[in-house]
Amino acid sequence: MIAALIWSSITLASPADDDHRAGMTAQRAGDAKIALSSYQSCLEKDPNHVACHWEIGWSYWTLNDWEEVVQHWNRVKVLAPDHPEVDAHLPTALGHLENLRRIRDGAKSAPKTVRTQAPTDWSIRIRAVGDIMMGTDFPHPTDYLPPDDGDALFSGVETLLRDADLTFGNLEGPLCDGGTTNKCSEGANCYAFRTPTRYARHLVSAGFDMVSTANNHAEDFGATCRTQTEQTLQANAISFSGRPGTIATQTVRGRKIALIGFHTSRNSHYVNDHETARALVASLAQSHDLVIVSFHGGAEGNKALHVPQGNETFYGENRGDLRTFTRILVEAGADVIFGHGPHVPRGLQLIDGRLVAYSLGNFATYGRFGLGGHLSTSLILDVELDGEGRLIHGQIHPITLQGKGVPVKDSEGTAIDLIRSLSTEDFGTSAPLIGQDGSFAPAPPEP
Repeated sequence: MIAALIWSSITLASPADDDHRAGMTAQRAGDAKIALSSYQSCLEKDPNHVACHWEIGWSYWTLNDWEEVVQHWNRVKVLAPDHPEVDAHLPTALGHLENLRRIRDGAKSAPKTVRTQAPTDWSIRIRAVGDIMMGTDFPHPTDYLPPDDGDALFSGVETLLRDADLTFGNLEGPLCDGGTTNKCSEGANCYAFRTPTRYARHLVSAGFDMVSTANNHAEDFGATCRTQTEQTLQANAISFSGRPGTIATQTVRGRKIALIGFHTSRNSHYVNDHETARALVASLAQSHDLVIVSFHGGAEGNKALHVPQGNETFYGENRGDLRTFTRILVEAGADVIFGHGPHVPRGLQLIDGRLVAYSLGNFATYGRFGLGGHLSTSLILDVELDGEGRLIHGQIHPITLQGKGVPVKDSEGTAIDLIRSLSTEDFGTSAPLIGQDGSFAPAPPEP
Protein backbone atom coordinates (compact mmCIF):
# COMPACT_ATOMS: atom_id res chain seq x y z
CA MET A 1 0.00 0.00 0.00
CA ILE A 2 2.94 2.41 0.71
CA ALA A 3 4.24 1.98 -2.81
CA ALA A 4 0.79 2.75 -4.13
CA LEU A 5 0.62 5.96 -2.08
CA ILE A 6 3.98 7.11 -3.46
CA TRP A 7 2.80 6.27 -6.98
CA SER A 8 -0.45 8.13 -6.35
CA SER A 9 1.32 11.26 -5.09
CA ILE A 10 3.32 11.46 -8.33
CA THR A 11 0.32 11.15 -10.64
CA LEU A 12 -2.27 13.30 -8.81
CA ALA A 13 -3.27 16.29 -10.92
CA SER A 14 -7.06 16.69 -10.74
CA PRO A 15 -9.43 18.97 -8.76
CA ALA A 16 -10.43 15.87 -6.76
CA ASP A 17 -7.10 15.81 -4.92
CA ASP A 18 -8.48 17.51 -1.81
CA ASP A 19 -11.12 14.79 -1.47
CA HIS A 20 -8.42 12.14 -1.90
CA ARG A 21 -6.33 13.67 0.88
CA ALA A 22 -9.38 13.95 3.17
CA GLY A 23 -10.20 10.33 2.51
CA MET A 24 -6.66 9.26 3.35
CA THR A 25 -6.79 11.20 6.62
CA ALA A 26 -10.06 9.54 7.61
CA GLN A 27 -8.80 6.13 6.53
CA ARG A 28 -5.68 6.43 8.70
CA ALA A 29 -7.94 7.42 11.62
CA GLY A 30 -9.98 4.25 11.12
CA ASP A 31 -13.17 6.04 10.01
CA ALA A 32 -14.17 4.11 6.90
CA LYS A 33 -17.51 5.89 6.46
CA ILE A 34 -15.97 9.37 6.25
CA ALA A 35 -13.24 8.00 4.01
CA LEU A 36 -15.86 6.51 1.68
CA SER A 37 -17.73 9.81 1.50
CA SER A 38 -14.53 11.67 0.57
CA TYR A 39 -13.50 9.13 -2.08
CA GLN A 40 -16.99 9.08 -3.57
CA SER A 41 -16.88 12.88 -3.83
CA CYS A 42 -13.48 12.53 -5.50
CA LEU A 43 -14.85 10.11 -8.10
CA GLU A 44 -17.88 12.28 -8.79
CA LYS A 45 -15.47 15.06 -9.75
CA ASP A 46 -13.06 12.80 -11.59
CA PRO A 47 -14.39 9.29 -12.45
CA ASN A 48 -10.93 8.25 -13.67
CA HIS A 49 -9.04 9.26 -10.51
CA VAL A 50 -6.85 6.20 -10.04
CA ALA A 51 -5.76 6.92 -6.47
CA CYS A 52 -9.37 7.34 -5.31
CA HIS A 53 -10.43 4.09 -6.98
CA TRP A 54 -7.51 2.36 -5.28
CA GLU A 55 -8.07 3.78 -1.80
CA ILE A 56 -11.86 3.42 -1.84
CA GLY A 57 -11.19 -0.26 -2.44
CA TRP A 58 -9.29 -0.41 0.86
CA SER A 59 -12.15 1.33 2.66
CA TYR A 60 -14.63 -1.18 1.29
CA TRP A 61 -12.16 -3.94 2.27
CA THR A 62 -12.52 -2.96 5.94
CA LEU A 63 -16.32 -3.22 5.54
CA ASN A 64 -16.24 -6.66 3.85
CA ASP A 65 -17.93 -5.21 0.74
CA TRP A 66 -16.07 -7.36 -1.76
CA GLU A 67 -18.19 -6.47 -4.80
CA GLU A 68 -17.16 -2.83 -4.41
CA VAL A 69 -13.51 -3.71 -3.77
CA VAL A 70 -13.33 -5.78 -6.95
CA GLN A 71 -15.23 -3.20 -9.00
CA HIS A 72 -12.87 -0.37 -8.07
CA TRP A 73 -9.66 -2.37 -8.33
CA ASN A 74 -10.66 -3.72 -11.72
CA ARG A 75 -11.09 -0.11 -12.73
CA VAL A 76 -7.56 0.61 -11.48
CA LYS A 77 -6.24 -2.17 -13.73
CA VAL A 78 -7.93 -0.57 -16.73
CA LEU A 79 -6.81 2.97 -15.95
CA ALA A 80 -3.29 2.15 -14.75
CA PRO A 81 -2.02 -1.29 -15.86
CA ASP A 82 1.36 -0.52 -14.27
CA HIS A 83 -0.11 0.19 -10.81
CA PRO A 84 2.42 -1.35 -8.39
CA GLU A 85 0.07 -3.24 -6.03
CA VAL A 86 -3.22 -4.06 -7.70
CA ASP A 87 -2.05 -7.42 -9.04
CA ALA A 88 -0.86 -8.38 -5.56
CA HIS A 89 -4.13 -7.63 -3.76
CA LEU A 90 -6.91 -8.06 -6.33
CA PRO A 91 -6.70 -11.89 -6.30
CA THR A 92 -7.33 -11.89 -2.54
CA ALA A 93 -10.37 -9.68 -2.99
CA LEU A 94 -11.63 -11.95 -5.77
CA GLY A 95 -11.22 -14.92 -3.44
CA HIS A 96 -13.27 -13.17 -0.75
CA LEU A 97 -15.94 -12.38 -3.34
CA GLU A 98 -16.13 -16.00 -4.43
CA ASN A 99 -16.43 -17.07 -0.78
CA LEU A 100 -19.18 -14.51 -0.26
CA ARG A 101 -21.15 -15.92 -3.20
CA ARG A 102 -20.73 -19.44 -1.84
CA ILE A 103 -21.87 -18.30 1.60
CA ARG A 104 -24.94 -16.58 0.18
CA ASP A 105 -25.87 -19.68 -1.80
CA GLY A 106 -25.72 -21.70 1.43
CA ALA A 107 -27.86 -19.15 3.26
CA LYS A 108 -30.67 -19.50 0.73
CA SER A 109 -31.17 -23.17 1.59
CA ALA A 110 -30.94 -22.73 5.39
CA PRO A 111 -34.13 -22.73 7.48
CA LYS A 112 -35.27 -19.29 8.59
CA THR A 113 -34.98 -20.32 12.24
CA VAL A 114 -34.08 -23.42 14.24
CA ARG A 115 -36.49 -24.32 17.02
CA THR A 116 -35.95 -26.71 19.92
CA GLN A 117 -37.97 -27.81 22.90
CA ALA A 118 -37.42 -25.92 26.13
CA PRO A 119 -35.37 -27.85 28.70
CA THR A 120 -37.39 -29.60 31.39
CA ASP A 121 -34.68 -29.45 34.08
CA TRP A 122 -31.64 -27.34 34.92
CA SER A 123 -29.87 -25.54 32.10
CA ILE A 124 -27.26 -22.80 31.74
CA ARG A 125 -26.92 -19.96 29.25
CA ILE A 126 -23.40 -18.86 28.37
CA ARG A 127 -22.48 -15.92 26.19
CA ALA A 128 -18.97 -16.07 24.80
CA VAL A 129 -16.87 -13.64 22.77
CA GLY A 130 -13.44 -13.57 21.19
CA ASP A 131 -10.35 -11.44 21.67
CA ILE A 132 -10.58 -8.46 24.02
CA MET A 133 -7.87 -5.80 24.06
CA MET A 134 -9.43 -2.58 25.35
CA GLY A 135 -6.54 -0.31 24.38
CA THR A 136 -2.88 -0.05 25.27
CA ASP A 137 -0.68 2.68 26.73
CA PHE A 138 2.32 1.19 24.91
CA PRO A 139 4.15 2.29 22.80
CA HIS A 140 2.50 5.69 23.43
CA PRO A 141 0.65 6.68 26.62
CA THR A 142 -2.51 7.89 24.86
CA ASP A 143 -2.48 7.17 21.10
CA TYR A 144 -3.99 3.69 21.44
CA LEU A 145 -6.47 4.26 24.26
CA PRO A 146 -10.15 4.77 23.35
CA PRO A 147 -12.02 8.06 23.77
CA ASP A 148 -13.42 8.89 27.21
CA ASP A 149 -11.06 6.34 28.71
CA GLY A 150 -13.07 3.50 27.18
CA ASP A 151 -16.37 4.22 28.92
CA ALA A 152 -18.35 3.60 25.70
CA LEU A 153 -16.26 0.71 24.36
CA PHE A 154 -18.95 -1.94 24.97
CA SER A 155 -22.00 0.34 24.85
CA GLY A 156 -23.20 -1.00 21.50
CA VAL A 157 -23.34 -4.61 22.73
CA GLU A 158 -23.69 -4.47 26.53
CA THR A 159 -27.32 -5.61 26.54
CA LEU A 160 -26.32 -8.80 24.74
CA LEU A 161 -23.36 -9.49 27.01
CA ARG A 162 -25.30 -9.15 30.26
CA ASP A 163 -28.18 -11.42 29.24
CA ALA A 164 -26.65 -14.71 30.39
CA ASP A 165 -25.86 -16.89 33.40
CA LEU A 166 -22.16 -16.61 32.51
CA THR A 167 -20.39 -14.23 30.14
CA PHE A 168 -16.91 -15.21 28.93
CA GLY A 169 -14.15 -13.68 26.77
CA ASN A 170 -10.48 -14.04 25.86
CA LEU A 171 -8.41 -11.28 27.47
CA GLU A 172 -5.54 -10.50 25.09
CA GLY A 173 -2.76 -8.86 27.07
CA PRO A 174 -2.20 -7.80 30.67
CA LEU A 175 -4.10 -5.37 32.85
CA CYS A 176 -1.11 -3.56 34.28
CA ASP A 177 0.18 -0.13 35.29
CA GLY A 178 3.90 -0.78 35.11
CA GLY A 179 6.34 -3.46 34.08
CA THR A 180 8.71 -3.63 31.14
CA THR A 181 8.58 -5.53 27.88
CA ASN A 182 11.28 -7.61 26.26
CA LYS A 183 9.30 -7.91 23.00
CA CYS A 184 10.41 -4.50 21.73
CA SER A 185 11.92 -1.22 22.80
CA GLU A 186 9.90 1.87 23.67
CA GLY A 187 8.51 3.42 20.51
CA ALA A 188 9.10 0.36 18.33
CA ASN A 189 6.32 -0.73 15.99
CA CYS A 190 5.59 -4.11 17.52
CA TYR A 191 2.67 -5.75 19.21
CA ALA A 192 3.09 -5.60 22.97
CA PHE A 193 -0.08 -4.67 24.86
CA ARG A 194 -0.56 -3.14 28.30
CA THR A 195 -4.09 -2.10 29.27
CA PRO A 196 -4.40 0.10 32.40
CA THR A 197 -5.83 -1.75 35.41
CA ARG A 198 -8.63 0.81 35.71
CA TYR A 199 -10.08 -0.63 32.49
CA ALA A 200 -11.20 -3.70 34.44
CA ARG A 201 -14.27 -1.66 35.31
CA HIS A 202 -15.36 -1.93 31.67
CA LEU A 203 -15.34 -5.72 31.89
CA VAL A 204 -17.42 -5.53 35.06
CA SER A 205 -19.87 -3.06 33.54
CA ALA A 206 -20.30 -5.23 30.46
CA GLY A 207 -21.10 -8.26 32.63
CA PHE A 208 -18.03 -10.47 32.15
CA ASP A 209 -17.82 -13.28 34.71
CA MET A 210 -14.93 -15.35 33.34
CA VAL A 211 -11.94 -14.70 31.07
CA SER A 212 -9.07 -16.73 29.68
CA THR A 213 -5.57 -15.28 30.00
CA ALA A 214 -4.01 -18.16 28.05
CA ASN A 215 -2.62 -16.42 24.98
CA ASN A 216 0.56 -15.02 23.43
CA HIS A 217 0.11 -11.55 24.97
CA ALA A 218 -0.33 -12.62 28.60
CA GLU A 219 3.33 -11.93 29.40
CA ASP A 220 3.94 -8.98 27.09
CA PHE A 221 5.19 -7.08 30.15
CA GLY A 222 6.61 -10.00 32.07
CA ALA A 223 5.57 -12.09 35.02
CA THR A 224 5.02 -9.02 37.20
CA CYS A 225 2.26 -7.75 34.93
CA ARG A 226 0.74 -11.21 34.61
CA THR A 227 0.46 -11.32 38.39
CA GLN A 228 -0.99 -7.81 38.46
CA THR A 229 -3.56 -8.89 35.86
CA GLU A 230 -4.66 -11.78 38.03
CA GLN A 231 -4.85 -9.59 41.12
CA THR A 232 -6.91 -7.02 39.22
CA LEU A 233 -9.34 -9.62 37.95
CA GLN A 234 -9.71 -11.10 41.44
CA ALA A 235 -10.38 -7.65 42.90
CA ASN A 236 -13.19 -7.23 40.36
CA ALA A 237 -14.71 -10.70 40.96
CA ILE A 238 -13.85 -11.95 37.46
CA SER A 239 -12.67 -15.57 37.40
CA PHE A 240 -9.75 -16.45 35.14
CA SER A 241 -7.65 -19.32 33.85
CA GLY A 242 -4.45 -19.39 31.84
CA ARG A 243 -1.22 -19.63 33.81
CA PRO A 244 -0.56 -23.27 34.76
CA GLY A 245 -2.55 -24.14 37.87
CA THR A 246 -5.19 -21.42 37.50
CA ILE A 247 -8.79 -22.63 37.17
CA ALA A 248 -11.79 -20.29 37.02
CA THR A 249 -14.83 -21.42 39.00
CA GLN A 250 -18.37 -20.14 39.33
CA THR A 251 -21.56 -21.53 40.86
CA VAL A 252 -24.81 -21.16 38.90
CA ARG A 253 -28.02 -22.16 40.71
CA GLY A 254 -26.24 -24.78 42.75
CA ARG A 255 -24.04 -26.21 39.97
CA LYS A 256 -20.24 -25.83 39.99
CA ILE A 257 -18.76 -24.60 36.71
CA ALA A 258 -15.04 -24.74 35.85
CA LEU A 259 -13.09 -22.95 33.12
CA ILE A 260 -9.58 -23.97 32.04
CA GLY A 261 -7.62 -22.03 29.41
CA PHE A 262 -4.98 -23.54 27.09
CA HIS A 263 -2.36 -21.94 24.80
CA THR A 264 0.40 -23.03 22.42
CA SER A 265 3.07 -22.04 24.96
CA ARG A 266 4.04 -23.68 28.22
CA ASN A 267 3.54 -20.40 30.05
CA SER A 268 -0.12 -21.53 30.11
CA HIS A 269 -1.88 -24.87 30.18
CA TYR A 270 -0.35 -26.36 27.04
CA VAL A 271 -2.42 -27.15 23.92
CA ASN A 272 0.20 -29.49 22.48
CA ASP A 273 0.48 -31.78 25.54
CA HIS A 274 -2.65 -33.81 24.92
CA GLU A 275 -2.16 -36.31 27.72
CA THR A 276 -1.74 -33.64 30.41
CA ALA A 277 -4.67 -31.70 28.97
CA ARG A 278 -6.81 -34.84 29.08
CA ALA A 279 -5.86 -35.49 32.70
CA LEU A 280 -6.56 -31.89 33.73
CA VAL A 281 -10.03 -31.85 32.15
CA ALA A 282 -10.87 -35.30 33.54
CA SER A 283 -9.98 -34.14 37.06
CA LEU A 284 -12.16 -31.04 36.69
CA ALA A 285 -15.05 -33.13 35.37
CA GLN A 286 -14.91 -35.21 38.55
CA SER A 287 -15.10 -32.17 40.84
CA HIS A 288 -17.42 -29.90 38.82
CA ASP A 289 -20.82 -30.24 37.20
CA LEU A 290 -19.76 -28.59 33.93
CA VAL A 291 -16.35 -27.90 32.39
CA ILE A 292 -15.69 -25.05 29.94
CA VAL A 293 -12.46 -25.17 27.92
CA SER A 294 -10.88 -22.20 26.18
CA PHE A 295 -7.93 -22.59 23.83
CA HIS A 296 -5.73 -20.14 21.95
CA GLY A 297 -4.40 -21.88 18.85
CA GLY A 298 -4.41 -22.10 15.08
CA ALA A 299 -3.00 -19.94 12.31
CA GLU A 300 -3.96 -16.27 12.00
CA GLY A 301 -5.60 -13.94 9.53
CA ASN A 302 -8.09 -13.91 6.69
CA LYS A 303 -6.54 -17.04 5.17
CA ALA A 304 -7.09 -19.02 8.43
CA LEU A 305 -10.88 -19.37 8.31
CA HIS A 306 -10.84 -23.16 7.99
CA VAL A 307 -9.78 -25.76 10.54
CA PRO A 308 -7.30 -28.10 8.83
CA GLN A 309 -6.60 -31.72 9.60
CA GLY A 310 -3.46 -32.20 11.68
CA ASN A 311 -1.11 -29.61 13.14
CA GLU A 312 -1.25 -25.96 12.13
CA THR A 313 2.03 -24.11 11.79
CA PHE A 314 2.24 -20.32 11.79
CA TYR A 315 5.49 -18.30 11.78
CA GLY A 316 7.29 -21.57 12.42
CA GLU A 317 5.33 -22.30 15.61
CA ASN A 318 3.23 -25.42 16.19
CA ARG A 319 -0.24 -23.90 16.75
CA GLY A 320 -1.88 -27.19 17.61
CA ASP A 321 -3.75 -30.16 16.16
CA LEU A 322 -7.06 -28.65 17.16
CA ARG A 323 -9.39 -31.33 15.83
CA THR A 324 -7.57 -33.97 17.86
CA PHE A 325 -7.24 -31.71 20.90
CA THR A 326 -10.96 -30.93 21.06
CA ARG A 327 -12.05 -34.55 20.63
CA ILE A 328 -9.68 -35.71 23.36
CA LEU A 329 -11.00 -33.08 25.76
CA VAL A 330 -14.66 -33.81 25.05
CA GLU A 331 -13.93 -37.49 25.72
CA ALA A 332 -12.23 -36.42 28.98
CA GLY A 333 -15.29 -34.46 30.14
CA ALA A 334 -15.29 -31.00 28.52
CA ASP A 335 -18.83 -29.75 27.94
CA VAL A 336 -18.23 -26.73 25.71
CA ILE A 337 -15.04 -25.48 24.03
CA PHE A 338 -14.37 -21.91 22.88
CA GLY A 339 -11.43 -21.25 20.54
CA HIS A 340 -9.36 -18.10 19.96
CA GLY A 341 -6.22 -17.13 18.13
CA PRO A 342 -6.97 -16.88 14.38
CA HIS A 343 -8.57 -13.39 14.80
CA VAL A 344 -11.34 -14.48 12.40
CA PRO A 345 -14.40 -16.65 13.09
CA ARG A 346 -14.22 -20.36 12.41
CA GLY A 347 -16.85 -23.07 12.22
CA LEU A 348 -18.93 -24.83 14.88
CA GLN A 349 -18.87 -28.57 15.49
CA LEU A 350 -20.72 -30.97 17.75
CA ILE A 351 -18.69 -33.79 19.29
CA ASP A 352 -20.86 -36.23 21.23
CA GLY A 353 -23.44 -33.48 21.71
CA ARG A 354 -20.88 -30.97 23.04
CA LEU A 355 -20.30 -27.73 21.18
CA VAL A 356 -16.89 -26.68 19.87
CA ALA A 357 -16.48 -23.14 18.50
CA TYR A 358 -13.04 -23.19 16.87
CA SER A 359 -12.59 -19.41 16.85
CA LEU A 360 -14.75 -16.51 18.00
CA GLY A 361 -12.55 -13.96 16.18
CA ASN A 362 -11.75 -10.45 17.36
CA PHE A 363 -14.30 -8.84 19.65
CA ALA A 364 -13.03 -5.52 21.06
CA THR A 365 -9.48 -4.82 19.91
CA TYR A 366 -8.87 -1.11 20.12
CA GLY A 367 -6.14 0.57 18.17
CA ARG A 368 -3.51 -2.09 17.48
CA PHE A 369 -5.20 -4.95 15.60
CA GLY A 370 -5.54 -5.28 11.82
CA LEU A 371 -9.25 -5.20 10.95
CA GLY A 372 -9.51 -5.77 7.21
CA GLY A 373 -11.79 -8.45 5.77
CA HIS A 374 -13.17 -10.97 8.26
CA LEU A 375 -10.83 -9.66 10.95
CA SER A 376 -13.73 -7.25 11.54
CA THR A 377 -16.41 -9.97 11.44
CA SER A 378 -17.35 -10.96 14.95
CA LEU A 379 -20.10 -12.43 17.09
CA ILE A 380 -21.50 -12.99 20.53
CA LEU A 381 -22.15 -16.73 20.82
CA ASP A 382 -25.19 -17.56 22.96
CA VAL A 383 -25.21 -21.19 24.08
CA GLU A 384 -27.72 -23.07 26.25
CA LEU A 385 -26.55 -26.37 27.73
CA ASP A 386 -28.51 -28.96 29.66
CA GLY A 387 -27.43 -30.39 33.01
CA GLU A 388 -25.20 -32.92 31.27
CA GLY A 389 -23.43 -30.27 29.20
CA ARG A 390 -25.11 -31.14 25.90
CA LEU A 391 -26.10 -28.36 23.53
CA ILE A 392 -29.82 -27.56 23.63
CA HIS A 393 -29.72 -24.61 21.28
CA GLY A 394 -27.79 -21.45 20.58
CA GLN A 395 -27.81 -18.10 18.82
CA ILE A 396 -25.17 -16.27 16.80
CA HIS A 397 -25.47 -12.54 17.48
CA PRO A 398 -23.52 -10.94 14.61
CA ILE A 399 -21.11 -8.16 15.48
CA THR A 400 -18.79 -5.98 13.44
CA LEU A 401 -15.78 -3.99 14.62
CA GLN A 402 -15.99 -0.34 13.64
CA GLY A 403 -13.32 2.35 13.54
CA LYS A 404 -10.29 1.29 15.54
CA GLY A 405 -11.94 -1.86 16.90
CA VAL A 406 -15.22 -1.02 18.64
CA PRO A 407 -17.88 -3.78 18.62
CA VAL A 408 -21.38 -2.91 17.38
CA LYS A 409 -24.33 -4.99 16.22
CA ASP A 410 -24.11 -6.01 12.55
CA SER A 411 -27.42 -5.59 10.75
CA GLU A 412 -26.00 -7.44 7.74
CA GLY A 413 -25.57 -10.64 9.78
CA THR A 414 -22.22 -11.43 8.16
CA ALA A 415 -21.05 -13.78 10.92
CA ILE A 416 -24.17 -15.94 10.63
CA ASP A 417 -23.69 -16.80 6.97
CA LEU A 418 -19.92 -17.09 7.31
CA ILE A 419 -20.06 -19.51 10.25
CA ARG A 420 -22.80 -21.59 8.63
CA SER A 421 -20.67 -22.00 5.52
CA LEU A 422 -17.47 -22.79 7.42
CA SER A 423 -19.23 -25.25 9.73
CA THR A 424 -20.72 -27.20 6.85
CA GLU A 425 -17.55 -27.21 4.76
CA ASP A 426 -15.26 -28.22 7.62
CA PHE A 427 -17.45 -30.55 9.67
CA GLY A 428 -20.27 -31.81 7.45
CA THR A 429 -22.83 -33.82 9.40
CA SER A 430 -21.20 -33.01 12.75
CA ALA A 431 -21.98 -29.30 12.28
CA PRO A 432 -25.07 -27.90 14.00
CA LEU A 433 -28.05 -26.75 11.94
CA ILE A 434 -27.84 -22.95 11.66
CA GLY A 435 -30.88 -20.89 10.68
CA GLN A 436 -30.93 -17.69 8.66
CA ASP A 437 -31.58 -15.75 11.87
CA GLY A 438 -28.48 -17.21 13.57
CA SER A 439 -30.31 -19.74 15.74
CA PHE A 440 -28.68 -23.16 15.85
CA ALA A 441 -29.17 -26.60 17.38
CA PRO A 442 -28.09 -30.18 16.80
CA ALA A 443 -29.27 -31.30 13.37
CA PRO A 444 -32.18 -33.78 13.62
CA PRO A 445 -31.21 -37.39 12.94
CA GLU A 446 -31.72 -38.59 9.40
CA PRO A 447 -34.85 -40.76 8.99
